[in-house]
Amino acid sequence: MSTVIRLRRGATAIFTIALVAASALLVFMAPKAAHAAQLQQITSFGNNPGNLEMYLYVPDNVATNPALVVANHYCTGSGPAYYSGTQFDELAEQHGYIIVYPSVTRSSKCFDVASQASLSGTGGDSVSIKSMVDYVLANYGADRNRIFATGTSSGAMMTNVLLGVYPEVFKAGSAYAGVPFTCFATTNGSEWNSECSEGRIDRTPQQWGDAVRGANPGYNGPWPRMQIWHGTEDDALFYPNFREQIDQWTNVNGTDQTADYTDTPEPNWTRTRYGGTGGQAPVEAISMAGVDHGLPHRAAETLRFFGLTSTATGGQIAGAASGRCLDVPGSNSTNGTQLQLWDCNGGSNQQFTRTSAGELKVGGKCLDAYGWGTAEGTQVVIWDCTGSSNQRWTVNSNGSIRNDFNGLCLDAMGGTGANGTKIILWSCHGGTNQQWNTVL
Repeated sequence: MSTVIRLRRGATAIFTIALVAASALLVFMAPKAAHAAQLQQITSFGNNPGNLEMYLYVPDNVATNPALVVANHYCTGSGPAYYSGTQFDELAEQHGYIIVYPSVTRSSKCFDVASQASLSGTGGDSVSIKSMVDYVLANYGADRNRIFATGTSSGAMMTNVLLGVYPEVFKAGSAYAGVPFTCFATTNGSEWNSECSEGRIDRTPQQWGDAVRGANPGYNGPWPRMQIWHGTEDDALFYPNFREQIDQWTNVNGTDQTADYTDTPEPNWTRTRYGGTGGQAPVEAISMAGVDHGLPHRAAETLRFFGLTSTATGGQIAGAASGRCLDVPGSNSTNGTQLQLWDCNGGSNQQFTRTSAGELKVGGKCLDAYGWGTAEGTQVVIWDCTGSSNQRWTVNSNGSIRNDFNGLCLDAMGGTGANGTKIILWSCHGGTNQQWNTVL
C-alpha cells in the first residue's frame, strides 16, 4: 500500500483507504476469546435516514448503568468486520460497557460525512447513529453521561461528525486517521472531497471551532474531549488533517494550541495534551512517525482516554516533613470542606484513590481547586466529581502534587505541620511542605 502516493479520484481513494485500514486491523487482530455474549443485529431501532444497519454487543458481565461506545468502521468495511478486527468486545468483558457497531449499506460502505443533512443532524448517517444510541439508552439503561465514539478512517471522520453534531450526547471521541468536522463537506452529492483528503484545507482554530459552535446554536457545553491519532506518512487522508483536528477541538474546548504536556510513550509516537496534562486532557493527540494510513488501533488507549479503564489506586497521602496525613475534617461530605493535616489514623477520610483521569477521590468526592482559583492561597476542598481540570492532579516524581488547571502545588499552609494545618495551593517551589509520600 505504500506505493500509493496521491489520490485524485474518489473511488480509488475510497478503495485504497479501505484496503489500508482493513490490512492494519488484520495485522493487529487476535483470536476472539469465547464468551456467551454474541454480536447481534438490531433491525428496528428508530429513525434511520442513512439506511444503516445496527450491530450491538452486550458483554456477559455488563455493568449496572453501563457506558456506551459507538465504534465506526472504515470504507468498504462493516460493523461485523470492525467487531472482528478490534478488541472493544474483549475489553468490554473486563469493563462492562456496551458497544454499538453501525454498518453502512450503500455501495461505497463509507459513512456520510459530506452531506449537509448528516453534518447538521437533520438527516443522513448522523441521525441514524443517534437513533442507535437512543435505542440503547431506552432498552439497556446505559449511562447518558458516558457515551463515546471512535472509528478508523471513514469511521474517524464519522467520529468527528458525531461529536460536532451531538456534543450534548457524546462526551469524548477517539479518531484514528480522520479529518475535522465539516472538512469533507460537499454540495454536489459527492461522497469524496479531495481538497480535504489531501490536506489542502487550512483554517484557523477559530474557524474550525465556529463550525462546531455553528452546528449547535445556544449550546453552552461542556464540549466533548477528543483523542486524535495520525500517521505522518498518511497517503489517503494526509497528515495536515492531524493539525487541523487539533486546532478544531482545542478551540472548541477553550484552550490554546500550545501543548501542556509532551511525551513519547512508544519509540515512534509523539503524544501531546492540550488544556491539561492528565490522561483525560480536553485534547490528546498522538503522531506516529513513519506510519501511513494503516496505523495500528489501540483500543486500550482509547478506553483509557474515555475513562473506562480507570482502576483506582491509592491510600494515605502524608506530608514528607510532618508525617501527618491529608484529612477531611470530621469525615465531612459537604462540598467546599477544606482539607487539613492530621495524625494518620487509617480512617476513610484519609483514604485517597487516584484514577487514570488524574482525579484524587476521598469518600466519594474529588479534590478540587476551590472556585477555579488561580491565585496562591486557593483552598483545596472536596467537591462532587465533575471531570473538570480543576479536579485533576499530577503526582510528580519529586513528591509534589500539581493541579492541572492552575499549575499550583498542594501546600501545607505556612510551612507548618501541626494538626489542623490547612491545605492550600501555592506556586511550586519544592519545599518540604509541598512534598508528599503517597502510594498513588
